[in-house]
Amino acid sequence: MPRFTASDGTRLHYVESGDAGARPIVLIAGFKASASSWRYQVKPLTRAGYRVIAFDRRGHGASEVGPDAASSATMDRHGADIGDLVAHLGLRDATLVGQSMGGNAIWAHLSADAASTAGRGGAGGSGESQGSQGSQAAAAATASAGRAGVRDIRDVVIVDQTPKMLNTDDWAFGFYDYDASNADTMFATGIPDPGRFPAKSKGLVRIARVLTAMDLPKGGRPSFTAAELALLNDHAKRDWRPAIAAADIPTFFIAGAESEFWPSAHAAASAALNPLASSTVIERDGHATNIEQPARFNEELLAFLAR
Repeated sequence: MPRFTASDGTRLHYVESGDAGARPIVLIAGFKASASSWRYQVKPLTRAGYRVIAFDRRGHGASEVGPDAASSATMDRHGADIGDLVAHLGLRDATLVGQSMGGNAIWAHLSADAASTAGRGGAGGSGESQGSQGSQAAAAATASAGRAGVRDIRDVVIVDQTPKMLNTDDWAFGFYDYDASNADTMFATGIPDPGRFPAKSKGLVRIARVLTAMDLPKGGRPSFTAAELALLNDHAKRDWRPAIAAADIPTFFIAGAESEFWPSAHAAASAALNPLASSTVIERDGHATNIEQPARFNEELLAFLAR
């Protein structure tokens, strides 16, 4: 079971397949999802000649949580972990593919001033906060990690993740019904169900794929630790649009037309922020875009990688 030690001493897990000398593709899963959620992508990518690394973010899958919530349960720390992974493996010309929260962890990684911004209350390109920003201790811990590996990234794929979850006058593509009126309470106990595209509308095949690929609890709703809730709320209050606008590498936004959490138009709106960006929407696909319609998703991903 491959592991490495992140810059703050946390042991993080990843799985790898393909030729070690091939072009690397790093797969980064979403909130409460592990590397296994990419099960429908690993073999097709490997067969296409890529080196595939599926990463368990801290507190996910087989990776450790970290020393304390203040320094571990932040998007900036998760971004630094991506840099630590890239540096540990000596990756060059890598593609980062992030689903859901994993996508915004990529922006945290690519934002060179993410840690210092978190400490001073939010401004600039690192994911401006819409509410409480991380503690000074968290910012200092993340800053010490540096942004290793940014120069080694070739391009980015963001899978059904809006860069700004809070709906405001200048952004209507956030989490359904999440706005200034409930900014501090919406995610207090977990992820609410917005009531869009319920499971019964997906059909048995799509549901079976999700159940097979995800580490879901047997019966009932998932539970959340204090660290998970802290991370979720940090994620919910960030704005990564400046990071997208500043990116100097190609970015591909893929949305599910039937995403449960936000309008699929977020992909085109995000791509419009940068001339190097493009987007697509996969029909009859939900938030678990790479799982519910894997063949269509893989087709789009492989076409982008071949550009």
